Amino acid sequence: VQLQASGGGSAQAGDSLRLSCAASGRTNNGFTMGWFRQAPGKEREFVATLRWSGGSTYYADSVRGRFTISRDNAKNTVYLQMNNLKPDDAAVYYCAAGGGIILSNIRSLRAYNYWGQGTLVTVSS
Repeated sequence: VQLQASGGGSAQAGDSLRLSCAASGRTNNGFTMGWFRQAPGKEREFVATLRWSGGSTYYADSVRGRFTISRDNAKNTVYLQMNNLKPDDAAVYYCAAGGGIILSNIRSLRAYNYWGQGTLVTVSS
């Protein structure tokens, strides 16, 4: 499985950006796809994820209500709509995917087998 992330860039506080992650290869309905981020000097952290089957979504508390994860089945693509961006949202965002992830692990980066290249998001105040 290959993941191709795109859509990062520069924004000002309060602006919006949309990230995309296109999956190719042996994907299946059992997959979970989502986003993690890593700011300079910090550990990679969970942002949001989506169950390919059923479409259930999960968010970090820090982004709930501002970010929305969605999918386009036909394009095998997951999106992260980021609204009302804050300087604390600045990071490299990574797309991730995995199969058979149980709910208790869904926010753990170790549960995800496949990773895309990062895309940089900068937010100025």
